[in-house]
Amino acid sequence: MYDTTGRRRRFAEAAREERPDLALLCLLIAAEAEPESGEEAVDTAQIELDRLAGLLPALGRHAGPGRWAEALAELLGERCGFHGSPADYRRLESSLLGEVLRHRRGLPILLSVVWMEVARRAGAPVYGVALPGHFVVGFGDPRGEHVLADPFDGGRTLSYEDAGLLVAGATGAPLSPSMFSPAEPLEIVLRLLNNIRAWAAARPERSDVQLWAVELSLLLPSHPARLRYERAELLVERGDFAGGAHELEAYAEVIDTVEPAAAESVRRQARAARAMLN
Repeated sequence: MYDTTGRRRRFAEAAREERPDLALLCLLIAAEAEPESGEEAVDTAQIELDRLAGLLPALGRHAGPGRWAEALAELLGERCGFHGSPADYRRLESSLLGEVLRHRRGLPILLSVVWMEVARRAGAPVYGVALPGHFVVGFGDPRGEHVLADPFDGGRTLSYEDAGLLVAGATGAPLSPSMFSPAEPLEIVLRLLNNIRAWAAARPERSDVQLWAVELSLLLPSHPARLRYERAELLVERGDFAGGAHELEAYAEVIDTVEPAAAESVRRQARAARAMLN
């Protein structure tokens, strides 16, 4: 086991690497949920990703994107049984990379991380595609010949129309070409943390999970400023009135020049939190 401070420091440092290690960042997120697992769980998961990559056929640099997509679907979707179902949205474990590797079930974004990390280790031209409401993977050149696959559906290849149906079903919005841009590792990490926050927000008894998801998000080089307000509210909700009031006041200072009325409202919240100390 290793301490929270050391784990958070490692997460912040990994997020600031020139080429952030997506698998490591996802595993450090999982370590927040399973602190008793320690460093060994991180190493075990990385070894499993390496093992899975070693099971892929040696396709070489000249293999087309369709062949890579087929190979990953055959290995991960068919032989190993990685997939998802609606029930997985109700489980925190579906957002934890180590658990997804063990049970071979997860949310679209975590299954896509497995696909991407295994494919990358094997030399495939792979990238993440953050479609609204449903994360998928792409193989090939995003500006040229490429193939989309849906790891949540066992690696089923997607046409443009299929992708449009996924987006429409999740958000009701029409598909646009900009949605196919490759997702950067830190964008994926923030989206994963947003999923965890949303899961916990729907379960008031798990405000502890929401708090650590917010705090990890705040360690990323770029994040929404409003996360500071969410953290302050959670601190107050969990009984840390002094800490919450301090964070509310700090957030009010940040928004004061652009939203003075909102800043004053936040300051009133801070005063109310401090009053609860009396």
